[in-house]
Amino acid sequence: MNALLRGRAHVYGDNIDTDRIIPGKYTKTLDAQALAEHVLEDLDPDFRRRVQQGDFVVAGDNFGCGSSREQAPIALQTAGVAAVVARYFARIFFRNAINIGLPVLEIPDHDIADGDELEVDLSSGRVHNRTTGKTYEARPLPDVMLRILQSGGLVNHLRIHKTF
Repeated sequence: MNALLRGRAHVYGDNIDTDRIIPGKYTKTLDAQALAEHVLEDLDPDFRRRVQQGDFVVAGDNFGCGSSREQAPIALQTAGVAAVVARYFARIFFRNAINIGLPVLEIPDHDIADGDELEVDLSSGRVHNRTTGKTYEARPLPDVMLRILQSGGLVNHLRIHKTF
């Protein structure tokens, strides 16, 4: 995993639940690409057209609340989202994202705007807004979570380290 990521911010508000990330009617498939085709469609119908590989989803409080569906971070990652930045994550979304290898960064005081160009250093937890010049410090991830992300997710981590 590249520790330095660059992309554009797609900003959303508070309490974005997993049904808004991937509607339940699409969760009957194991095809990640099929999930990605419908990511955020009820919240932002143009997201799939605008998002580019390496972009970021940025949100307010309680991102990923609602059901515990793992398809939500899978859909975001498969659509090309490099990481999700939020003021606060619902715990189950946070853990599901780490488990599938999607970086998540909590920055309680960010004021990132839609379209801002960001540079994210996963190893330090710094997010530099290239548009405004501001730099934010994310809450540090525990070492074990960083290792899981570096392995590409929990399953890969367990395979690599033969800890199952």
